[in-house]
Amino acid sequence: MPPRSNDDPRRHVQILPERVGNVSGNDFPGHYPGEDHSWNLKRFKENLIVSLQRLTPSTLEFDLVGVDASIANALRRVLIAEVPTVAIEDVYVWNNTSIMQDEVLCHRLGLVPLKIDPREMIFRENPNAGALDTDTVVFQLRVKCDRQPGTQGETDPKRKYWDSDVYTGMLEWEPAGAQKTKWKRKEPKPVNPDILLCKLRPGQLIDLTCFARKGTGADHAKFSPVATASYRLLPHIIIRSPIPLEHQQKFVQSFPPGVIGIEKDKRGQPQCVVKNSRRDTVSREVLRHAEFEDKVQLTRIRDHFIFNIESVGQYRPEDLVPEAIKILLNKISAVEAGLDKLFDPEV
Repeated sequence: MPPRSNDDPRRHVQILPERVGNVSGNDFPGHYPGEDHSWNLKRFKENLIVSLQRLTPSTLEFDLVGVDASIANALRRVLIAEVPTVAIEDVYVWNNTSIMQDEVLCHRLGLVPLKIDPREMIFRENPNAGALDTDTVVFQLRVKCDRQPGTQGETDPKRKYWDSDVYTGMLEWEPAGAQKTKWKRKEPKPVNPDILLCKLRPGQLIDLTCFARKGTGADHAKFSPVATASYRLLPHIIIRSPIPLEHQQKFVQSFPPGVIGIEKDKRGQPQCVVKNSRRDTVSREVLRHAEFEDKVQLTRIRDHFIFNIESVGQYRPEDLVPEAIKILLNKISAVEAGLDKLFDPEV
């Protein structure tokens, strides 16, 4: 973790010699030598900030401020590995005369994101038991390639053949039990109907049945609801002394566009100022130039996390973080219950 600047109000204090043996660094979460980081609920609530920065149909960017890196990383890991989704788990291949082997085709089917709300399904408790309408969704794929009449001399396979390309949109949902009534307005289907599964030529066919079930990314990556879930610390750029006029443009160009700007100070003189540190990529390009030595310091704010989440499509991006928080709360409740039993004298 980079040292903080002298401009930071939470600047370092002198480490007492008698404490060096006990605490010789800042390796402990939320702790710097000589500072009081004891837990205080009121102070935590005052410092905690969650700010939405950007939302699109598939992506979410938000700021999480006032928490330790362990909390931010726990949220990231839960998003990747523990928020459940529904994916194809078992495939029964009745006939496959394409050039793609059965195992490869089944693997491709398993990786297809499915538009099924996992909150309306349960985990399959007994793998050896039969499928239920509450824990399994069935899809059929039956495709056969034939020649189109009157296409002699045609070179485009899409015009020359019927169903020469097999897409995910050809998967047909077969409702079972109460599923037809339950999902009448939101029929289970692939998130993207235009994912190419394989190619066929006249006489070749595919006939198979897919069983989709609920799971988590900890079991297999196909269940992960995010294409990416990452965070970075907010860059903190400190201009320690004025940049000479002849070097100002070079200083601005040493950072990504929009990070540094040139504005007039109170005396009307142009000076370099930090416009938007969020755009900085921490490339450290400015440190390569001798003329800027000791004039700038690049640090990061240790409790300001910029999260970027990209949904695969099973959840809306704005629903992913609340689902991850629910799972974290359940984990905390389980730990609390275990501690109560551990220290209960009557147990």
